[in-house]
Amino acid sequence: MRTHNAVNHPISAHVTSAQTALGGPVAPSRGALRPLGLGDVTITGGLWGRMQELNAGVIIDHCLGWMERIGWVANFDRVAGTASGGHAGIEFVDSEVYKLLEAMAWELGRRPDAALEVRFRGIVSRVAAAQDDDGYLHTSFGHAGQRARYSNLEWGHELYCHGHLIQAAVARLRTGHDDELPAIARRLADHLHAEFGPDGRTAVCGHPEIEVALAEFARATGEPRYLELARLFVERRGNGMLGTTLFHGHEYFQDDVPVREAEVLRGHAVRALYLSAGAVDIAVETGDDELLAAVESQYLRTIARRSYLTGGVGAHHQNEEFGDDFELPADRAYAETCAAIASVMLSWRLLVQTGDARYADQIERTLLNAVLVSPRADGRAFYYANTLHQRTAGAASTDDELSERAEASMRAPWFEVSCCPTNVARTLASVAGYFATTDGAGVQLHQYGSYAVDTTLDGGERIALRVESDYPHDGAVRIVVRVAPTRPVPISVRIPAWARGRAEVATSGADTGTGTGTGSGWSTVPADAVFTVERSFSAGDVIELRLPMEPRFSRAHPRIDAVRGQAAVERGPLVLALEDVDLPEGIDVEHVELDPTFSPVDDLDGAIVGLRRRTAPEDEWPYAAAPAELGEFFTAKVRPYKDWANRGPSTMRVWMPVSGG
Repeated sequence: MRTHNAVNHPISAHVTSAQTALGGPVAPSRGALRPLGLGDVTITGGLWGRMQELNAGVIIDHCLGWMERIGWVANFDRVAGTASGGHAGIEFVDSEVYKLLEAMAWELGRRPDAALEVRFRGIVSRVAAAQDDDGYLHTSFGHAGQRARYSNLEWGHELYCHGHLIQAAVARLRTGHDDELPAIARRLADHLHAEFGPDGRTAVCGHPEIEVALAEFARATGEPRYLELARLFVERRGNGMLGTTLFHGHEYFQDDVPVREAEVLRGHAVRALYLSAGAVDIAVETGDDELLAAVESQYLRTIARRSYLTGGVGAHHQNEEFGDDFELPADRAYAETCAAIASVMLSWRLLVQTGDARYADQIERTLLNAVLVSPRADGRAFYYANTLHQRTAGAASTDDELSERAEASMRAPWFEVSCCPTNVARTLASVAGYFATTDGAGVQLHQYGSYAVDTTLDGGERIALRVESDYPHDGAVRIVVRVAPTRPVPISVRIPAWARGRAEVATSGADTGTGTGTGSGWSTVPADAVFTVERSFSAGDVIELRLPMEPRFSRAHPRIDAVRGQAAVERGPLVLALEDVDLPEGIDVEHVELDPTFSPVDDLDGAIVGLRRRTAPEDEWPYAAAPAELGEFFTAKVRPYKDWANRGPSTMRVWMPVSGG
């Protein structure tokens, strides 16, 4: 087996003390930027405010209600001996309980709630009662009538479940509570170190997740053994240790090539991205810049060649896998919601390490399109897979129907494999942790909406900002300084890639410091990814940003054969989609083409596009020498992709054929 031990720093060098202050999902010890956690960034309104309220008021309760109803939470009671019956659900349903606990922990940190605290502690107590004396904790393995512990590492997901419990404990620690859940996680992590550490068995889990969890737990607790174990899991992978099947080779598990030797992300998309996020954490904390560079290179190629317009990833329904380079069929896109969330996790880690704004661009694209498409407007149904082209309208699921997988045209209330709803819940509860950073000298704003920033810079000086915007529906962003040091301070704002060279800025007070303005009126921002205003600010000073929101056509790389000759429409950061409910009666999305001579017209949160009806007889042979004839011209509205199918069953497409294209 190949191993790599070129670590320049002892594992404990960067992990020195527990972090129990109000933080966020990621807390690296070094990097170009330092994340601002939930104690520093508070969402106050706008789209993200509405989504957090939906999460707090509906989604968390919905998830818990389903897991209680179908017995997933009661699995812990059965192991503890306080309930009878067999195990409910597949082997890894424990992880959904843990992801929901993580969502609750972040939500309690964001806004304390006595009733939610009681529910949270009640579930934690039931989990604690199922933990074995040596720290092992799983409801599908290791007990009477069950398979032995770690007897099916390929498919049992034991370490995957353990990872999600540990991440829930990290959320509890980062929101100021070192109580029962972190204690459970410590006992479990100690068990794992004894079982799989340097003196234990040499093995890995079929589904990466434990790596990122242990690395973050090491940061949160200051215990270097947890980081040591995370590093071992990453270094062991890629040596063919996991058993394969006819349809699941070593690539599926990322067990074909060592992490630092791979060229691109491949295999199961969620597994690949979780593993990469953990590898970044380990590289950062051990000073392994070679590993960090390898993961960054793999991800950049994945973004450039294996990502959908929405930021979604995973082109294959079978095995939920990446396809080959440029294999991105719209109508067969899998683009699992969990893979999108994992992509955000990796993008954020690379943004913090490098300061490169393209990762913030990717976070924006993925969150607003590939993640927010999952929950239904009422928060009671979800997409698991996210197609970009729905050919048949299908039928709505009933609110009490359990779905195998959401590969239909309508969101489902729950799934037999229900990883996505709880993943959405924990992401929405902690999403403020992806909005802003500091480099010690100033503040960097990466995402837009309505939120407040209040943090301390190096030297102990406080800075507080209020960001006001109806973004992504409106391109106006207003940043109001509430508190500022007396010395000059840089405030940096990201200019999205689609807006560069066309964004405008205005500031109150003195000169802008960098850029073309003089502080009076609007000026064009240079075509850079980041615009910085550095000066001595006073309370009440304002930086205003205007981002161009005119809808635009987007074309795919010519190697993406599946959508060659087609175009999509984007408005600001939002990908738009055409649904048949916005077409004249008798016309569906399969019989229209974009008219490229008609420029899209802005229409609130969407756009009006020009279309031509294409007519073709349904002959017994579907091929002909001449193209189908184009019919009459008409206009229709395209709306944000994230909102599709909220008006009932529909056909939909993001990519549309272009007349004459």
